[in-house]
Amino acid sequence: MTEAPEAKPIDETPKFEWAIVEIFGHRRHAGRTIEEERFGAKMLRIDVPVKGNPEQFGWQTFYYGGASIFSFVLTDEQSVMTVNKPYEPPSRQYLEDRTASRKDFEYPDDNEYED
Repeated sequence: MTEAPEAKPIDETPKFEWAIVEIFGHRRHAGRTIEEERFGAKMLRIDVPVKGNPEQFGWQTFYYGGASIFSFVLTDEQSVMTVNKPYEPPSRQYLEDRTASRKDFEYPDDNEYED
């Protein structure tokens, strides 16, 4: 008798790819992408990290048909998070508190400068 081949467990986790996608050349999304079947057609699903921090703000999901994709560039996770991070203005430089340093300053004796 022959034994039936051992069934391999099916991996149910989706295989996402990190990418930057341009739609019709007018919209650009950076996120994790996967091909899904929706409404009887294959579509691109792209999950965009909100404010570049998905742990805190979550993901925003977009679906696009294949004909609407203008460009598809594979990238890494760090690049995707950087692209989606909101603009932060350059920090301002502040002078340190001068009142604290005056207390520690030792004034010279008046007698040192007498002739």
